[in-house]
Amino acid sequence: MKQYRTIGVMSGTSLDGLDIAYCRFWKHDEQWKYTVDEAVTIEFEATMRHRLLQAKKLSAKELLVLHNDFGKWIGQEVAKFINTYALSVDFIASHGHTVFHQPEHKLNLQIGQPLLIKQETGSLVIADFRTPNILAGGQGAPLVPIGDKYLFSQYDYCVNIGGFANISFDDADGRRMAFDVSPANLIFNFLAQQYGCYFDKNGKIGRSGKVDEKLLKQLNALPYYHQKYPKSLGAEWFETAFLPLFEDSGISIPDKLRTAYEHLVAQLTKVIQPGKKVLLTGGGALNTALVDLLFEKCACEITIPNRVEIEFKEALIFAFLGVLKMEHQVNCLASYTGAPQDMICGTLY
Repeated sequence: MKQYRTIGVMSGTSLDGLDIAYCRFWKHDEQWKYTVDEAVTIEFEATMRHRLLQAKKLSAKELLVLHNDFGKWIGQEVAKFINTYALSVDFIASHGHTVFHQPEHKLNLQIGQPLLIKQETGSLVIADFRTPNILAGGQGAPLVPIGDKYLFSQYDYCVNIGGFANISFDDADGRRMAFDVSPANLIFNFLAQQYGCYFDKNGKIGRSGKVDEKLLKQLNALPYYHQKYPKSLGAEWFETAFLPLFEDSGISIPDKLRTAYEHLVAQLTKVIQPGKKVLLTGGGALNTALVDLLFEKCACEITIPNRVEIEFKEALIFAFLGVLKMEHQVNCLASYTGAPQDMICGTLY
């Protein structure tokens, strides 16, 4: 099998920026191996960030304009990345940016026109990984568990704390299971910005607060947490079901943040069995207050990897989804998406 040289591009719901990772993949003794050779996060310029934040409120024409503008911008940034590091690239795998995620209505939209990424870079592009799964009746999310299964199999649980926290693991029958656990950086950043900070660095604001038991009880009682998986979360649920509980609580921002940390950890410890090996990645793994709380409440062996894997694991795995697509291998399992069958997702441009 050939060695693939790929770029994974990821824009998450927390709007921290555009992650770009240059990765290599190959098989050795039937096991997938990888390296992340170069990786950067490009912060969104204020106007672009605002447009992405308001995307779901735009008219059809305005949304199409943003779809094209964002795709062209991604392509330009990836082209700079390729030129800066003199990279040889087989293809680019782009997640795009999620605007709508309503799998119950078979609706989903990731913007960032792939044809314009191709035009700006001159490279083959693989994108739109979620739509085929959603149209088949699946959740279309999470998508990273196939990478957890093949690239991080030494761990019992893989937890990624991004805009939403998600988890993946093998059940007793060896089937890969995964689901969105709870809002994470989406609520943490929202509250920190109300406090005058871009985010809660090291969890300092939340660490200074105290848990509000009434709010915590309301959060834990939300119906989503009592649904069986496969299941996934979107911004629509966050805004209509989750966020109003904070806005109506009448407590301080530090107390809201501290309660949000307690809530996420409570939801994680419901799933993770004691004594197991846990890989923790995503921006939330850099929040020391949150991590300290997880270590305190979860009787497990928790590994926090190097900073590249913390920050770029999702970009790495989207690159890997593209590799599986090119190899005509399944990259989206029915066991965690709820689709009728395993699928090969992604569209080639």
